[in-house]
Amino acid sequence: MADSKLYDILGVSRSAQDNEIKKAYYKLAKEYHPDKNPEAGEKFKEISFAYEVLSNADKRETYDRYGLQGLKEGAGSSGGFPDIFGDLFGGIFGGGSPFGGGFGGMGGPRRGRRKGEDTYHPLKVTLEDLYNGKTSKLQLSKTTICTKCSGVGGKQGAMHRCKTCNGRGVKVTLRQLGPGMVQQMQSICPDCRGEGETISEKDKCKECKGKKVTQQTKVLEVHVDKGMKDNQKIPFRGEGDQLPDIEPGDVIIVLQTQDHEVFTREGEDLLCSYTLSLTEALCGFQFTLKQLDGRDLLIKNPPGQVIHPGSVKVVKGEGMSVYRNPFEKGDLIVKFDITFPPKNFADPEQLKKLESLLPSRPEREIPTGEDVEEVDLVEFDESRGGRRRNRDAYNEDDEDEEGGHGPRVQCAHQ
Repeated sequence: MADSKLYDILGVSRSAQDNEIKKAYYKLAKEYHPDKNPEAGEKFKEISFAYEVLSNADKRETYDRYGLQGLKEGAGSSGGFPDIFGDLFGGIFGGGSPFGGGFGGMGGPRRGRRKGEDTYHPLKVTLEDLYNGKTSKLQLSKTTICTKCSGVGGKQGAMHRCKTCNGRGVKVTLRQLGPGMVQQMQSICPDCRGEGETISEKDKCKECKGKKVTQQTKVLEVHVDKGMKDNQKIPFRGEGDQLPDIEPGDVIIVLQTQDHEVFTREGEDLLCSYTLSLTEALCGFQFTLKQLDGRDLLIKNPPGQVIHPGSVKVVKGEGMSVYRNPFEKGDLIVKFDITFPPKNFADPEQLKKLESLLPSRPEREIPTGEDVEEVDLVEFDESRGGRRRNRDAYNEDDEDEEGGHGPRVQCAHQ
């Protein structure tokens, strides 16, 4: 009998789709999370482990075929599973070996029919989608086995071995390159299109025209869970193109995050910049920041706690949701820039009053005498700086060519 313990833990059937498994997991995780139910730690581990297996296409397929023993053997050979087996099997499945005797002399996975290629489709999402979760409907075109002829291509028994390729699916041609030199070339047989079989025109299926497959439009409901990340993959098992005698591949949705005008994401943290006036930096401030779920976060800093240019502050617990643990969140990290007032923003009398409020100037010893020359500060000329850098680079090139020992030309002093 097929193993269904993990399905029973989540309360779903073996044929449950991915969205049903997710819904069941979130419902149970909310009920048994240790933060809300401290006595349910082991139960929460069981639920998390069941979801870890059943939400992964490869692990679920292994479990469906070979049960927990197949998972354990696969983990031992590849190192893919942690020692959660040892921690959970005794508690979840009643002690001892959780596998019973149902696997007899199974020496390893049995080979099934060949699996088709997976199909990848990008899905653009916003940072709000990844913060709040979202359900999107994606319309795809796929090939399906013709229902009228059941993938045969025509009447039963009407298929014959292709005479052109003798059933091999490839056509071999010889090309004379020169005396005694022949090149052998292989190509897909044009008559049977590589299938090795042909069917007469009158016996072909009217629905698929003998191609065995038809085109179908499929609408997939894609559940973007809270905390998912850029380039994360969401698989739909067996939803790939169908071909006769080939197991359908998977449709894999790849998330592509669009840039956000305010926030950037680093792991579970949200980062943003905010510009303060000099008055706000010195005398305190308050402002609101629109969170990704629509809430307005009121951020305050009391007077006297000076914010320096480049200061970084943290708002705990206002970052991204943690994937598969939506009750936990990262942090919101705010970097502050300071805008200084323009030139001559106050008259001399006002500046004196301002100076009386600010910390005292540092005392500096100014030398006197004829060797002291007062100079003026002027605005930096970017273009002049560029010319100076080009000139320095030119001199460095000359030094390289001369081996660093050539004479230098200096300005003459009169």
